[in-house]
Amino acid sequence: MTIEFASKAASYVNEEKLVQLFLEMAKINGPSSKESLVAAYLKEALPKLGFQLTFDEAHQHFNGEVGNLIAWHPGTDETIPPLFFSTHMDTVLPTEHLKPIIKEGIIYSDGTTILGADDRAALASYVEAMRAIIESGVPHGPIELVLTVNEQAGLVGAKYMDYHKIKSKNGYIFDSSGDVGQIIIQGPYSSRIWFTVKGNAAHIALNADAGNNAFVIAAEGLLSMELGEIDRETLANIGIIHGGELTSIIPGTVTLGGEVRSFSKEKLDAQLTQMQQAMERAAQKYHGTVDVSIEEKYLGFHIAGEDQLVKTVIKAAENICVAPYVTKTLGGADTNVLNEHGLTCITLGNGFQNIHSFRENISIENLVNTGRLTAALIEQWYERHKK
Repeated sequence: MTIEFASKAASYVNEEKLVQLFLEMAKINGPSSKESLVAAYLKEALPKLGFQLTFDEAHQHFNGEVGNLIAWHPGTDETIPPLFFSTHMDTVLPTEHLKPIIKEGIIYSDGTTILGADDRAALASYVEAMRAIIESGVPHGPIELVLTVNEQAGLVGAKYMDYHKIKSKNGYIFDSSGDVGQIIIQGPYSSRIWFTVKGNAAHIALNADAGNNAFVIAAEGLLSMELGEIDRETLANIGIIHGGELTSIIPGTVTLGGEVRSFSKEKLDAQLTQMQQAMERAAQKYHGTVDVSIEEKYLGFHIAGEDQLVKTVIKAAENICVAPYVTKTLGGADTNVLNEHGLTCITLGNGFQNIHSFRENISIENLVNTGRLTAALIEQWYERHKK
């Protein structure tokens, strides 16, 4: 039995089928760079829905098992601009031996593995939405699925994507903990910063006078850095410290790694400079040295509120009785990288919670609404461009 919404296609999304599909896909083991089993499942499932599949060679850059998957569906009207939906095939940890539990409308693991809702929830929803579109018989333009690998390790698959294989220019990525209805139109710039602090190693009993403790230098630098929430647009963190050989050896070298995120490129650069100068002053004060390197992770994006993607998703959400709201996030996603490479896309909430932990969960309501909103978006995109 279908539910009647303003979106006919969304009415055909079947809750029971989608939940079972999600559980089936969540159990497929596919941690970052080891997504071959997930790809094999999709190679079987997607052609049955009319998709033509191609893989790129992104995995060769990081010794992965399989590349990004691009799937093309011609739709019923090829005069409509194609629309893509993207997500990642990998999970942050294995889901092998996953035992899902459903309690009071929430899907959990049994606490011994992650659930993998990040982002098998989107993957399952896309498949069920296309089944619903076909069953409903609503006309639609071409649909493209852009399914990346090795996203959890730092958006790696998207960085090495063969963008010549993608035909669409506009799309959506369901990949956020916000409930369905969340529309993220702005994401941050992000860079890593690495410090190699050098003092002088020495034995505490044999030649301590020759020692210059690199840990002390690094500590001085850390204490004079601005870290945490710098302002409402900027975050900074030091998350890695490596160094030392033995408890009896004054350490001569220590390596630190950190990250800065900001909606403003100018603020990002200013914060990186502040951190670098803080460590350089400490090294000078204690007669040591420091080598600093900065690694760009991804660029920020900001889609205008008047963009057709935003207007389309607001209307589509209303058509399935979901309240839409526009926001921004300092979290990174494939959205950053795809926008950087000339595609226009926004991140949408699909409601998974406590990701990257054994407490991960997703409500059936959010899962089903992800499928419904996907179907409603396809339908609304057609109606917008057919006028």
